[in-house]
Amino acid sequence: MNIVTGATIAGGRVFTATSSWGLAFMYDALLHAAGFRAPIVMVNVNREMPGILAVSAGQQDMIATRDTGWIQVIAEDCQEILDMIIMAYRLAEDYEIQLPVMVNYDGFYLSFLAEGVNIPLSEEVDTFLAPLKNQPERPKLIPGQPLGCGTHGIGQGFVELRYKHCAAMERAKMKFDEIDSNFQESFGRGYGGQIEEYRMSDAEIALVISGSAAGTAKTVIDAKRETGLKVGLVKIRMFRPFPQEKLIAALKGKKALGVVDRSICFGWNSGPTHMELRAIGSEIDSIPMLGFIGGLANMDISATHLEEMIDKVHRASQGEPYEKVTWMNLEE
Repeated sequence: MNIVTGATIAGGRVFTATSSWGLAFMYDALLHAAGFRAPIVMVNVNREMPGILAVSAGQQDMIATRDTGWIQVIAEDCQEILDMIIMAYRLAEDYEIQLPVMVNYDGFYLSFLAEGVNIPLSEEVDTFLAPLKNQPERPKLIPGQPLGCGTHGIGQGFVELRYKHCAAMERAKMKFDEIDSNFQESFGRGYGGQIEEYRMSDAEIALVISGSAAGTAKTVIDAKRETGLKVGLVKIRMFRPFPQEKLIAALKGKKALGVVDRSICFGWNSGPTHMELRAIGSEIDSIPMLGFIGGLANMDISATHLEEMIDKVHRASQGEPYEKVTWMNLEE
């Protein structure tokens, strides 16, 4: 991480990848990279974190670094991984953003998956990224000339840098939507920007999910629709900055929600996405919001689990008592 930070400060386009323990070991360097506003693109293959020994799937590594100042996005399948990396460069290097981007995807469920993808030509990608060349040039290292970076921020100067960093994170939301739209025009594939809505136009209840389990959830929702149950799905693609405005618009007016997490928010007895959605609960009518924790340590989030989640959310929408948090794999 220190190497790629130095390389991009010097003017280079960089890429690196990590997972779980590797992400933990570079925590201090993650903070430096974000503080330098270094436009790094890094893949993180989501796996469980140190503590109890685990090398298996889970999003705890991403969650443990959510406040490092990085933009964090989450892919559902192998095609989206490839496409999101291209979009990540467009986002990270945009002159109005200039922040590192972490592209996350589920370990083993995607990282060990053999799946056909459409690989664009390098010339097509160069064309897609070409508009960046028309923006003001970033300061870069020129041999023989001084360049300062990472100097001490004290007092008001430090506050101003933090303020500008937060402002850039907020700008990244609409910028990501714009980039996704441009990507669709260029390559014929689009993903909805910050969030993807699936069968939400007339939904009365909804699941909120991220990562590879979203594909299974769509299949289960299709089956539930055939029984007459009006259920939809919101897939979170951008986790940092948190897409609260898009989520409020998508979820407002629903009768109940189920929020699926593949990680733990220690101290809140819930998953982190569930906790963050509860923070905006008053803006989506304070409806029943059920949290589900599943898929830890490579446990599957199966179709049966998702059917059970939807049934619980439906019963809650009818006024029946419900548990705020359910650990799906606890009895397995």
